[in-house]
This record gives sequence, C-alpha cells and structure tokens, in this order.
Amino acid sequence: MLTIFLQAPQGGNSSMMLIMMGVMFVGFYFLMIRPQMRKQKQEKKFQEELKVGSRVVLTSGLHGRIAQIHDDGIVIETLSGKLKFEKAAISREFTDARFGAKAAKDGDKKEVIDTEKK
Repeated sequence: MLTIFLQAPQGGNSSMMLIMMGVMFVGFYFLMIRPQMRKQKQEKKFQEELKVGSRVVLTSGLHGRIAQIHDDGIVIETLSGKLKFEKAAISREFTDARFGAKAAKDGDKKEVIDTEKK
C-alpha cells in the first residue's frame, strides 16, 4: 500500500497543500478549540457566582446545599453532615436543570415564613 503512495506523480502544487492545511486548522479551531474555550469560561463564571445556600449536585452525584465558600473549596451540607469539596466538583448542568425552578420556589417560601414570624 505504501508503494502506491510513493509512486504518485510529484507534480502537485505545494501552495494548494498549504491552503488545505490552513482550512483544516481553521476547521479544527471552530469545531473543537473554540467550543472548549467557551465551556471553560462558562464553568469559571458559574464557579465565581456560587452563593451560600444554593442547591448543587456534584459530579459524583452528591446532592446538597453550599454551607460555606472558601478560596480553596466549598463546604457542602448534606443529610449526613458537612463535607468539603473543590469548586470544580460542582456540576453546572444538573444544578440548573434539576433545581432551577425549585430553588426559586423554596426561596420564596422561606421569605414568606420569615415575614410571618415577625
């Protein structure tokens, strides 16, 4: 099989080869590199916007609420106690999809209960 490629005529245009390589690089950039950079920016923004009391789901599947936020990580309060994790362990997709509307409703209920106690 290698001998077939070696026997091909050498009359090809090298500038056309450079153009094709450039088109391939641009394609890889738009299909792979750019979406990955966008995803990293979204994750970093999400990690910076975390607040105490937010319900989260970790990448391991653990559900809980954020009890404390530190520079080196976060403390998650679960039914079994408090655990410390890295911020990168929080899964953004499950948090928004699972608790987005429910967290808002719980927050409204808490405010109503607090005002009733006063």
